[in-house]
Amino acid sequence: MVTPALLGPTAERLPDVRRIAVLRANALGDFVFALPALEALRAAYPSAEIVLLGAPWHAKLWRDRPGPVDRVLVVPPAPGIRAPDPGEADSSMDDFLAAATREGFDLAVQIHGGGANSNPIIGRLGARVTVGLRADDAPPLDRWLRYVYYQHEVIRYLEVVALVGAPATTIVPTLAVTDTDRAEAARVLGPASRPRVALHPGASDTRRRWPAERFAEVARELHGDGYEVLVTGTPSEQEVVDRVVAAAGVPVRPQVGTLSLGGLLGCYADCALVVSNDTGPLHVAAAVGAPTVGIFWVGNLINTANPLRGRHRPICSWMVHCPVCGVDCTPGIYPHRPGDGECPHQDSFVADVPVIEVLEAARELLTP
Repeated sequence: MVTPALLGPTAERLPDVRRIAVLRANALGDFVFALPALEALRAAYPSAEIVLLGAPWHAKLWRDRPGPVDRVLVVPPAPGIRAPDPGEADSSMDDFLAAATREGFDLAVQIHGGGANSNPIIGRLGARVTVGLRADDAPPLDRWLRYVYYQHEVIRYLEVVALVGAPATTIVPTLAVTDTDRAEAARVLGPASRPRVALHPGASDTRRRWPAERFAEVARELHGDGYEVLVTGTPSEQEVVDRVVAAAGVPVRPQVGTLSLGGLLGCYADCALVVSNDTGPLHVAAAVGAPTVGIFWVGNLINTANPLRGRHRPICSWMVHCPVCGVDCTPGIYPHRPGDGECPHQDSFVADVPVIEVLEAARELLTP
């Protein structure tokens, strides 16, 4: 039986659900998109324990943080699940699954991807009911939704949990900012002499990176408008942060490795604006309530851009041909269309976005 709900029909809730496993062990932005689905599970099964099967960083994030996750079990590194952290000790997936089976999960939810690697793990948890996504190369679960690449990630996962009676309560991901987060940000950054904006010029996929020199121009303009400009980055993004700082020609404050993830949440929560490539920090900034300007490739705009416009402005590049070799990169998704498919180049697919569009969006959001 199904009942009407915000995003369409929702199945009846399962009876006697005491413990729910949710597999979502990938990167920061990916996890943010799953938050509304987790909130829907919490609302539908308020007395159940929700256990996230995640990465080590999830365990740190959810330590003493309010939200829909009660506990984190760190799933071992495995192909298609997650890469090992630097220096992480070896661990056995068989041992992990043997221990997880003893947890007595009533429901196991796969919102980790198409399921080729993740559905077999879900199937071995011993849960009474399994539910999740399924691509053509994945084994089925008890209840499943076809994985179709171009769909907004938030809606994708909400449709999955609707299959077990958990209708959407929100489509907006939110993360609580704790007093500890704010205290760390205040300790590292000190008091603000001006309203702060943060720029994040990195991204693990270099095709998503807007040129550093354009971030520098934005930094220069916003500094001139009276803002204190932070440039955030991970240690692996040190080089691009350095390029932005050098090219800006005005005082900006690089923050590379100075803040934990919690401290970064505290930092962004108190920023007047965050300008970023399409990467985890952009989505975290929106989730803690900061206005954002994001630079997106059109395909990623479909899947991950914040749908709200009161406080968020995604700026889109419509480029679909490789800027190096001219290959049409869409046939990998649409194989029946003419074109060449994939190419090996990793040059930016968003370099055609002009500075003026980003600045106009930034100033519009910064205007009271």
